[in-house]
Amino acid sequence: MTPYDLLVSPFVEFEFMRRALVGIFALSLGAGPVGVFLMLRRMSLTGDAMAHAILPGAAIGFLVSGLDLAAMTIGGLAAGLLVAVGAGVVARATEIKEDASMAAFYLVSLALGVMIVSLKGSNVDLLHVLFGTVLGLDDPTLLLVAGIASLTLVTLAFIWRPLVLECVDPTFLASVSRAGGVSHIIFLALVVMNLVGGFHALGTLLSVGLMMLPAATARFWVRDLTALVVVATVIAFVAGVAGLLISYYVGAPSGPAIILVAGAAYAVSVVFGPAGGVLSRLMPRRHLEA
Repeated sequence: MTPYDLLVSPFVEFEFMRRALVGIFALSLGAGPVGVFLMLRRMSLTGDAMAHAILPGAAIGFLVSGLDLAAMTIGGLAAGLLVAVGAGVVARATEIKEDASMAAFYLVSLALGVMIVSLKGSNVDLLHVLFGTVLGLDDPTLLLVAGIASLTLVTLAFIWRPLVLECVDPTFLASVSRAGGVSHIIFLALVVMNLVGGFHALGTLLSVGLMMLPAATARFWVRDLTALVVVATVIAFVAGVAGLLISYYVGAPSGPAIILVAGAAYAVSVVFGPAGGVLSRLMPRRHLEA
């Protein structure tokens, strides 16, 4: 069997594989850059919490209209933004820290969402919500994911400088501009939108994986911010393609296969990555070399 037969033929022969490939490409374009900024802002677990937070809104949309794209998308967006704002308000109005507040909101949201879906739907519906159906993407879902990716890239281009400054020196940014707070809110909205897009393909439990694992993997190979964004996006796309091929040949679930490939890339990078990997830290450095 030639490399063409192994790597290209499934996407040429089957339309559902081509749709999944387009969906993964769009998800990678949006999730890659957002994941890098989540990592640099030490908000990785916040992204995970917000991924679970969209579940009750999507579940209510499911309760009202079944597996309807518009209802579940609107519900997920509303729930994600509500949890993000609610956790921030609780953290500022009480003595509890924001990470603990977010954890409380996400645990309640996850339980509530699973309960709602379980009450009306079947086990198949619950699996669809939790793990997505990347091999069953239709045209409206592809347009939604592509629209979110396009909006993400355009918005990041406008708020790039305040986002970078807030990652490096938030105190300085606060002293010279008020753009930090606005950019933070816009960035959280982008996180929620990309999680909702990923939710339709990978489900609420795995959508954050394509956002955070490529970003963490890229950090072991490059240090420049622009390179980080590019490498994270490429890793997300390659992991998606590899996961789809594994799913096609082995019969494994596509969403978990994609995330496991991304996890394997992360594990390899932890050991062999030249920018802070285990082996690079064990190797002797030249005198006065950083």
